[in-house]
Amino acid sequence: MMLRIKRVPTIVSNFQAEDAGARSGCGRNCLKSCCIQGAKLPLYAFKKENSVDGEKAQEKKEPPVEFLDSLLLGEWEDRMQRGLFRYDVTACETKVIPGDYGFVAQLNEGRHLKKRPTEFRVDKVLQPFDGNKFNFTKVGQEEVLFQFEASEDGDVQFFPNAPIDVDNSPSVVAINVSPIEYGHVLLIPRIFECLPQRIDRESFLLALYMAAEAANPYFRLGYNSLGAFATINHLHFQAYYLAVPFPIEKASTKKVTTLDSGVKISELVNYPVRGLVFEGGNTLQDLSNNVSEACSCLQDNNIPYNVLIADCGRRIFLLPQCYAEKQALGEVSAELLDTQVNPAVWEISGHIVLKRREDFEGASEGNAWRLLAEVSLSEERFQEVNALIFEAISSNSRLLEEEAADLAKNREESGPIKGSSRRPTMVSGTQECLVLQ
Repeated sequence: MMLRIKRVPTIVSNFQAEDAGARSGCGRNCLKSCCIQGAKLPLYAFKKENSVDGEKAQEKKEPPVEFLDSLLLGEWEDRMQRGLFRYDVTACETKVIPGDYGFVAQLNEGRHLKKRPTEFRVDKVLQPFDGNKFNFTKVGQEEVLFQFEASEDGDVQFFPNAPIDVDNSPSVVAINVSPIEYGHVLLIPRIFECLPQRIDRESFLLALYMAAEAANPYFRLGYNSLGAFATINHLHFQAYYLAVPFPIEKASTKKVTTLDSGVKISELVNYPVRGLVFEGGNTLQDLSNNVSEACSCLQDNNIPYNVLIADCGRRIFLLPQCYAEKQALGEVSAELLDTQVNPAVWEISGHIVLKRREDFEGASEGNAWRLLAEVSLSEERFQEVNALIFEAISSNSRLLEEEAADLAKNREESGPIKGSSRRPTMVSGTQECLVLQ
């Protein structure tokens, strides 16, 4: 089965070449202080939704611009037509590998020679930001598609030519100049704060809002930590559009527990990489808080990991991995190393980018499984990591409960607080409950 690229009509770019020439600076029209003064970019202001199930209010207004098709993909195609990418990813051959799982293989010969090299150690998940190395403030302004911020008045708004508020460090969506699929972009939270590649609550919630705003299950976001094949130590998420289910999305799961907030946590079953699945919750923030707390636990314990945000932000896959560690210890076979495949979030999810035609033509479900099995933690180690994660979530829930109790006590003289101050805590879940997706 060969896949065809979905193309959408482009919209007129908001970047004007003559404006770039008129501004002074380093000559690269970058996002640093030398060029940023007076610069403008489109601004998409999203409406915060409280419900995680994605249900829309009956009287919700039509958005001023279609987020995914007209804005994100339309602007992405505009940059492609202007030749801003290092190669034409739409010309790459892609196929679904025969088998039960439907792994997707793409042939992208030489991509590893055209993308930016990794400039930091791979044995530390947390490393300080280094402004001397490549970071996203060094990209050209023409690579940025739009600013992505929460609306101040509660309604979706779009400003085609908004000033860049450097002091408030906007979040932006930019193209990935070395794309691996159609519409491949980067979400860069609070870009001018120059945050290292480390998930926090605010940034992860922003990523969930972007997935929800796209409102299309074929548009997913991914995250790679350092040590799990992130190549740039500047906080960012990746995203792209691919109109087939990922194998990981179809994998069976076994329920582990449900939190008071309604967030269900499950384990992947019969998939080559062991991982956790978070879904549900009373609010999108409940889901985000618990996943980001789990990510913080992995970061603090120097455990590399990948995250896939699927189903419009309603389903999150958390995948601790050890491939780089095995590489360093000489435990990966020469056959796998020769493929030059670095199993990051997209590969682990089942979309495998191959660099050699021989690997593409010989792609099989067995070969894909063998590669991804090397990524996975052992069962024993996986359960040890899970124990750390569950304790971190539980401890954080207790802390939130204590803070809420203190707040309620301080406000007693002003009258009762509306709503419950109860926060999510770990509760026993139904064991051995197999869910077929």
